[in-house]
Amino acid sequence: TYQFYVANGKLSAILYQRSCDLGLGFAFNVYSAALLIYMIAQQCDLEPGELVWNGGDVHLYLNHAELVEEQLSRQPSGAPKFKILRKPESIFDYEITDFEVLDYSPQSHISAPVAV
Repeated sequence: TYQFYVANGKLSAILYQRSCDLGLGFAFNVYSAALLIYMIAQQCDLEPGELVWNGGDVHLYLNHAELVEEQLSRQPSGAPKFKILRKPESIFDYEITDFEVLDYSPQSHISAPVAV
């Protein structure tokens, strides 16, 4: 559930997530929520603000524990920047080519099985 609010020309949001797979889903969920804030802010001629995330059933499956430990032991590299390259007529008209990530330096892939 999202709740958006505007203060000082910035659009912020609180996201309450009922259930979250910490090992595989969390990063995707947070990045998706941040992207949504950027898109809606642009459509409303506002600056993006803060994202506050609250999780209900936040869980880590045992077969992901070592993989998460490996991820947490890594040092971030660089400071990526995100840009939206155009403002479409509607929130529904964005295309993948409208987004750009600069200075992103990914680290090696960590393979994780889907927990059943």
